[in-house]
Amino acid sequence: MSDIKIGRMVVGAVQTNCYFLQNTDTNEVLVIDPGDKGKKIYEELTGRGLKIQAVLLTHGHFDHVMGVDEIRNLAGVSVYLGEHEEKLISNADLNVSAMFGTPYTTKADVLVKDGEVLELAGMKIKVIHTPGHTCGGVCYYLEEEGILICGDTLFLESVGRTDFPTSSSRELTESVHEKLFTLPDDVYVYPGHGPTTTIEHEKTNNPFL
Repeated sequence: MSDIKIGRMVVGAVQTNCYFLQNTDTNEVLVIDPGDKGKKIYEELTGRGLKIQAVLLTHGHFDHVMGVDEIRNLAGVSVYLGEHEEKLISNADLNVSAMFGTPYTTKADVLVKDGEVLELAGMKIKVIHTPGHTCGGVCYYLEEEGILICGDTLFLESVGRTDFPTSSSRELTESVHEKLFTLPDDVYVYPGHGPTTTIEHEKTNNPFL
């Protein structure tokens, strides 16, 4: 098993967590949810001698994707997104960038399916479709490392908003209970905003669930 290191940069107007999954054996890295400052992210990672292999998106909201095109163009890599999120990421009204005054759209190169296991940069990453915050949102689960990157599905003692286009509070609750709370209690949860938590902590302390 490769030694995997996770890093974070907080970017954009709403303080989005952009994560970096690094294979320390090869110095290959995956970028997850570059919400802004794509060029800065690229320069920061390559300046450390890291090789960007792909960009993974948990969902298509503007604050998670606005750095996508700069990184894709600079690094020459593919962008991965849940298969049900393609319409949202390509529409400035649906991805709520128009609402916040900076219309932005982009596209994915690879659409991933629920249960699919991606093998990238020497890592095995399971895709978990978690509709609710958006209809096509996904989480990325590294089982061997006990890491879950969950976008805006689950936060420390909170959950993602369900008042945006394609949102559903019922689906969000079902996604967390049926897809995430079935994971081991000691799995570390890395949300799209705010601090890290664990599955066990959220089962016990999340007032929204």
